[in-house]
Amino acid sequence: MEERLATEVSFSELSRSDLNSLKMAQKTSSLIQRCRFLLLMILFLPHVMTSSFLSVNGKTENYILDTEPGLQESLKCAVQNHTRDEELLWYREDGRVDLKSGNKINSSSVCVSGISENDNGITFTCKLQRNQSMSISVVLNVTFPPLLSGNDFQTAEEGSDVKLVCNVKSNPQAQMMWYRDSGILNLENHHRIQQTSEYLQLSITKVKKSDNGTYSCIASSLIETKTKDFHLIVKDKASTVPIEPIIAACVVVFLTLVFGLIARRKRIMKLCRKDQGPQCRTAL
Repeated sequence: MEERLATEVSFSELSRSDLNSLKMAQKTSSLIQRCRFLLLMILFLPHVMTSSFLSVNGKTENYILDTEPGLQESLKCAVQNHTRDEELLWYREDGRVDLKSGNKINSSSVCVSGISENDNGITFTCKLQRNQSMSISVVLNVTFPPLLSGNDFQTAEEGSDVKLVCNVKSNPQAQMMWYRDSGILNLENHHRIQQTSEYLQLSITKVKKSDNGTYSCIASSLIETKTKDFHLIVKDKASTVPIEPIIAACVVVFLTLVFGLIARRKRIMKLCRKDQGPQCRTAL
């Protein structure tokens, strides 16, 4: 009985010792984990604090700016989350924009004034000077109605080839069609139409008198429909003088005269000698 009691006491004391060791190990492990977490926070804290980025007009990604001719647009680029002064650069397409000294640090603005149809698709890019891979771009989307141009009057001889070219600029792109004398053009075998985003062309091979008239180029877009007239005048084919047969006839006549003179040369010389004979005897 005494030996059993001693064994239980010894086991109890051993259990308490192991329990204390286990508690100490748990506390040590928890402390190590906390230290690791704090160390990671310290390591990543500067990265989080210095993760700067660019924005233009409050937008942080490339975007398209819708605008119209005659308007003025302002683009403001700014560095976000910067920990030091940063210099900014502006580019229009591949050309660098000149900025005033007070319009470069941390934020910079450019003003696009007098916007026209030619500015459609132009890209403005803001870059960080010390790291130009950090950039943000704005593309101008200038919407305008169709603008038509071309040769208004054309004169052609019957049987020649003619091209009526209607140049167009439009955003959004326009739907185009040829009309003739206020009606839809009926295409014949000698008519051919070619269209691109920049022009509508009507080709007429071997024009006839019946091709005389007014041809209208009509361009329709979501904004407006525009029309431009092309006037075609077909003249009678000019009569041409056959130059080659005339030249050949002249050559034949010339050669005939030359051979005739050569053939009569002896007779002409004899007549000349008879006329000079008496004069020679008188002189003696």
